[in-house]
Amino acid sequence: MSKAQIRQVLKEHGKFSTEIDTLADDADLYAAGMTSHASVNVMLALEDSFDLEFPDRMLKRSVFESINAIDAAIQELTA
Repeated sequence: MSKAQIRQVLKEHGKFSTEIDTLADDADLYAAGMTSHASVNVMLALEDSFDLEFPDRMLKRSVFESINAIDAAIQELTA
């Protein structure tokens, strides 16, 4: 469920030039067109969507660089 939910958040907030559904789970979201500004919007939307808060240690590019990376961070925070 969570990867579909992540994709929906990315679709709404990531401002991609590419269709998000065509990207692999391990695709580099920044290479696909997500800007630093859009990644902040994505992070805030993920926090709302999953009812969690990303700690400071997770506020780095690598956590948001792919659907797999985002999913791993969310799994860690909801474990």
